[in-house]
Amino acid sequence: MATGLREEMASIAQKGLLQPKETLSELKQKSNSLYIGIPKEISFQENRIALTPLSVALLVNNGHKVLLESGAGTGANFSDNDYSEQGAIITFNKKDVFDADIIVKIAPPTVEEIELMHKGQTLISALQMGALKESYLKALMDKKINALCFEHLRDEGNILSVVRAMSEIVGATSIFIAAEYLSSVTGGKGLMLGGFTGVPPTEIVILGAGTVGEYAARTALSLGAEVKVFDSSIYRLRRLQNNLGSRVFTSVMQPIVLGKAVTTCDVVIGAIRATHGRSPCIIMEETVARMKPDSVVIDVSIDQGGCFETSEVTNHKDPVFRKHDVIHYCVPNIASRVPRTASYALTNIFTPILVDIGDMGGLMNVVWNRPGIREALYIYQGHLTSKTLANMFNLPFKDIELLVVANQ
Repeated sequence: MATGLREEMASIAQKGLLQPKETLSELKQKSNSLYIGIPKEISFQENRIALTPLSVALLVNNGHKVLLESGAGTGANFSDNDYSEQGAIITFNKKDVFDADIIVKIAPPTVEEIELMHKGQTLISALQMGALKESYLKALMDKKINALCFEHLRDEGNILSVVRAMSEIVGATSIFIAAEYLSSVTGGKGLMLGGFTGVPPTEIVILGAGTVGEYAARTALSLGAEVKVFDSSIYRLRRLQNNLGSRVFTSVMQPIVLGKAVTTCDVVIGAIRATHGRSPCIIMEETVARMKPDSVVIDVSIDQGGCFETSEVTNHKDPVFRKHDVIHYCVPNIASRVPRTASYALTNIFTPILVDIGDMGGLMNVVWNRPGIREALYIYQGHLTSKTLANMFNLPFKDIELLVVANQ
């Protein structure tokens, strides 16, 4: 009798122990476990990384696997140890990273990296349409890759989230760069950017009233500089005034007014973007030649060709050159100058998307439910879903909504 009771109690206890395991098993089935690879960036002077260690910890705690190539976070001052402590697997083999189901990186993969990828992978990276080649698209299409370009990612407010975040960083950083090159230590005229009692403030001219222009103006005003903003759009100028909450000098692109402002100021920041193609060249060489000696020109638009006639592409190791005794700073990737801050901004955008892909049962469900992500998808299961790219290279186009419905 006692033996039978013991066996019955043991059976009840065993069922009690099994219950949490069954529940855990059900949870695992509901959650789509992701295998995420983060390769080391090999693009010239690209120091950012798409996911920070704390974001990796969040993904690992959600049941996902993260594989990181050794040294991937070094440029942003994150060590391999920082990542391994948060649950990432560190590998020295690039091939292992590209075996992951989802690849998250900053620069587009090279042709050699695409060869390492397998069919049906998901790629989240930049697209960089200015340097895009047909061979790159065809290589991804041949491997039936699902490719998202983060330049086209939109948030719930229909804002280009990555573009906005990077523009905010670039706008603020451009003012600190100006302050650096106004200093006599770097060969400048020895001015402190800003001003204080009894000393006239530094004069800064900003071309463009977009996000870069707004954050440049915001930072310059906070340092006490005198700011003048020029743009061809009254709407953008009015929006900038409202967002700053303080009155600054604004003007449309009147050649005489603009010429006078540029030739008498200490710093000119060119932040005019083109929707497609090259940015407009606003400041001619003869105007630059009339600028004050040791003035500073920062051409943020240099990745689209630049808005100064005298601009030439430079890099972070050799960032400036002099022309007509004016200091020119024309580095295309200014955000990589502050890679840790930029990485934090990027990880805040990418991590929720990856969590959603897991929680919602795959990329297809996220694409179907999130229009902002659907817009960033340019290749789906090997089909080109961007009409702009299809027209650019005369390639066949497939409507993403029809493809998703067909795969339901």
